[in-house]
Amino acid sequence: MSGAHAKGRGAVFRTRPASGSRDGAGGDGSGYDDSGGGTQASRSRDKSDLGTEITASLVVFLVALPLCIGVAVASGVPAELGIISGVIGGLVVGAVRGSTLQVSGPAAGLAALVAETVAEHGVAMLGVIVLGSGILQIVLGVVRLGRMFQAISLAVVQGMLAGIGLPLMFSQAYPMADHNAPGTPIENLAGIPGLFADILTDRQAMIATLLGALTVVLSFVWKKVPGPVRKVPAALVAVGIGIGVAALPGVEVKTLQVGNLLAAVQVPGGEQFAGLADVAIITSILTFTVIASAESLFTAAAVDRMHSGPRTRYNTELIAQGAGNTVAGILGALPVTAVVARSSANVQAGAKTRLSRTLHGLWLLAFALLLPQVLALIPISVLAGVLVYSGWKLFAPEEFPKMWRQDRGEFAVMTLTTLVIFATALLEGVIVGLAAGIVLAALRMSKTVIRQHVDDDTAKVVMAGNATFLRLPQVIEALEAAAASGRPRIRLDLTGVTHLDHACRNQVEEFTAQQRGNGLRVELLMPGPAKPVTPPVEESTSRTAPVTPGTGPATAPSTPPSVPGPGAEWFYLDTRPLPDDYAERPPLVG
Repeated sequence: MSGAHAKGRGAVFRTRPASGSRDGAGGDGSGYDDSGGGTQASRSRDKSDLGTEITASLVVFLVALPLCIGVAVASGVPAELGIISGVIGGLVVGAVRGSTLQVSGPAAGLAALVAETVAEHGVAMLGVIVLGSGILQIVLGVVRLGRMFQAISLAVVQGMLAGIGLPLMFSQAYPMADHNAPGTPIENLAGIPGLFADILTDRQAMIATLLGALTVVLSFVWKKVPGPVRKVPAALVAVGIGIGVAALPGVEVKTLQVGNLLAAVQVPGGEQFAGLADVAIITSILTFTVIASAESLFTAAAVDRMHSGPRTRYNTELIAQGAGNTVAGILGALPVTAVVARSSANVQAGAKTRLSRTLHGLWLLAFALLLPQVLALIPISVLAGVLVYSGWKLFAPEEFPKMWRQDRGEFAVMTLTTLVIFATALLEGVIVGLAAGIVLAALRMSKTVIRQHVDDDTAKVVMAGNATFLRLPQVIEALEAAAASGRPRIRLDLTGVTHLDHACRNQVEEFTAQQRGNGLRVELLMPGPAKPVTPPVEESTSRTAPVTPGTGPATAPSTPPSVPGPGAEWFYLDTRPLPDDYAERPPLVG
C-alpha cells in the first residue's frame, strides 16, 4: 500500500478505543472523543449523561450519609469523623482512575476493629494507624500486588454480596422504627419480634416505620412510573415526602443531627507519632492494611460484575485507597474502604463514570458544612429505608435457586460464604468462602475413575484420571477389594492416570510390596512417558534380514514395543479381552 493510500485510509477510518482503555473521553476509558466537537445527538446524549451522573451522586449521598454516621457511632468515635471519611472517599479516592463506579467511605466491616483500637489506644492514635496503613497500601499498589485479589470465584462474590445485604436489612430495620439496633447481625435478627411489638404500641415509631416502608416500596415500583417523573430517583422522592411528614404537627420522628466538621478534625502530633515505636501500634497498622485492602479489592471484583463498563485497575485502585487513608489519617478520621452498599446504589442509579462518586463526596461536604439545618429535616427512617432496599438488592434471593440449578457445589460455597459473613464478619466470611472454593476445585480436579473385576485367576484394577490424596480412601478400598478376592494374581493398571501424587503412589507401591511378600504375583503398570525396549538378541536373529532394493520382498523390522516410563514395574501384558459387559459396569469412583 502506498503512502498516499495509507494516508487516505487514515483520514476515513477512525479507531474507537475499547472499553476500559486509557484513551476514552473523560480520562477514564469509558467514552469516545472523536476530536470533532461531536454531533448534536452526541452533545444531547452527553447532557443527558451528565444529568444521570448528578442524580446518581445524590442517591449515593443519601445512602452514604446514614452509613457514615452509623459506622462512626459503631466505631466509638464522633459522628462527624465518619462524614469526613465519606468526603475523603468521594473527593480523594473517587477522583483516581482505579475504579469507575466503586464508591468508598467508612465501612461497617472495620467498625469492630476501629472500636477495639480506639478503646485500647485512644482516638488520637487512630490517625497515625490509618496514616500508616494508607502509606503501606500505596506501596503495595506500586509493587503491583493488587491483582492477586482478582482471583475470586463468582460463588464467593455472590455470597459476599448476600452476606453484606442480609445483615444490612436487619440492622436498618431498627432505625426505620427510630430504635437502636442491638448489635451483631444475629442479635438484630433475634430482636425483630420485640421490635414489631414496640412498633404496634408506639405511635411515633409507627409513623417512622411507615415512612421507611414507603421508601422501600417506592424504590421497588418507581422504575414502572411512566413519563419523565421516573428520571427523579425514588430516594429523593422519599426524602421529600419524609421531610413533609416530619414537619406536620404532632409528628416527632427522629431526624439527622450533624455537628461541626472542622472541630472534629484531630491532626496527629509528635506524641502520637512517637507511638510508632510500640509493637502493638505497628501490628494495628498491618492489620488495618490487610483488612482494608482485602475489603476494597474484593468489593471491586463484586462491583465489576454489576456493570458492563470499564473494569477496575486493581493496582491503581489500591493506590487510590492508600491515598484516601493517608489523607484520613492526617485528619484523624476513620479508615476508608470500598463499600458495597454505596457502590451498588451508584450502579443501580445509572452512573457510568467516576463523576457520580466524586460528586457524592462534594454533597457530603457541602451539606455538612453549609446546610446542616437541611440535613436536620431528613427523617432517619427514610434513609434507613433506602439502605433496606440496597440490602435487598445485594442479597438478591433469586440468585440462590439459580445457582442451585447451575452448580450445586458452587451453591454450597455461595451459601457458606453468606452464612459465615452473617455470623462473623466480612473478611472471615470471604476467607472461608475462598477456602471452600479451593477445596471444591481440588475435589473436582481429583476426579478418579476406578474399575475392577475378577477374571479367572486375576483380580484386575484399572484406574484413570487424577489420583490425589483426596481420593486416597477410594484407592485403598479398590486395592483391599483386589487383595480380598483370593486370586493368586493381581493386576494394577494405572497407565490411564494423568496425575498421581505422592500419597497415592506411595500407597500403591506399599500395597504391591506387601502382596508380593505374601506370595501373590502382582503386575503393576505405572503411568509415565513411553520408552523403547531393545529387543532380545534371539528374537532379532529370527527376523528376515533386509535385502538389497529390487532383489525381492523383505520383511521390515518390527517396531520396538513401548512400555510405561522408568517408574513402571511389569511382568507381562495380559492381552485377554475384558468381559463383554465391562464397559457397562459403573465405576467404583467417579
